[in-house]
Amino acid sequence: MVSARVQQWHDAGAFVDIDGRRIFQVRKDGTGLPIVVAHGYPGSSYDFTGVVAELDRPVLVPDLLGYGFSDKPRDASYSLFEQADLVEAVVAAAGITECALVGHDMGTTVVAELLSRHNAGRLGFDVQGVVLLNGSIFIDMAHLTRGQRLGLLAHGRAMPFSFPPAFLRRNLRESVAPGTNLGDEEIEDLYDLIRLDRGDRLLTRQINYVRERREHQATWTAAFVQYVGRLSAVWGVLDPIAVPAMPRHLADLRPATEVVLLDGVGHWPSIEVPARVAAEIASHT
Repeated sequence: MVSARVQQWHDAGAFVDIDGRRIFQVRKDGTGLPIVVAHGYPGSSYDFTGVVAELDRPVLVPDLLGYGFSDKPRDASYSLFEQADLVEAVVAAAGITECALVGHDMGTTVVAELLSRHNAGRLGFDVQGVVLLNGSIFIDMAHLTRGQRLGLLAHGRAMPFSFPPAFLRRNLRESVAPGTNLGDEEIEDLYDLIRLDRGDRLLTRQINYVRERREHQATWTAAFVQYVGRLSAVWGVLDPIAVPAMPRHLADLRPATEVVLLDGVGHWPSIEVPARVAAEIASHT
């Protein structure tokens, strides 16, 4: 059971078959350069419902495999490389040949892998701009929550049982900065989409992306630094996980990076201040 808000998002979308998996996506028509969004962990495309409503550009927002309304197989690797494959396939299926990429949280690394392919001439579409929203672009600088650290102890194994509701809600709240615009209603929507089709049992398998991020840090940092297009970091400064030192460090490595710091905003800017995020995306792509 999901809220009427989440159901409305579901009803606005459709499913596309990618390698035998049902992948949920929401597409919005508009004018100008299309925007393709890669959401974070443990969120979904629904995190961008308010942003999509504010944009007048074409937008494509898929649920990555294992998230939201997309299929949630227990035997998938949930590798960031495979999630990048999925985004590339979804973009191809939509007939998009050039776009701007937006990534949040884990999605910033999916974007990094797509940029690595783009820089090497191996991507099936042209990336005309990039906007990064709070994510662990430098994983060793991240302040992982207690729940994330506990999840890593499972070493990539899925759980044979569902987490107690109170435990899961408490861990979600660990990602929320005090005083930011994300309350009980938003937490419940996040919770419902994670629990849908027993997706909470996959959290300990999916969190293994942190290890993968560490292993390939040099490659994905180079992808950002070597990208010759417009790249911006729009960052909530109150984020308890992906701290604002991260975009500052990226700007040190790549001085052309445009850094926008959002005062009073935490880890979930697309939920907390969707109109502001939409305006920054439109302005920076």
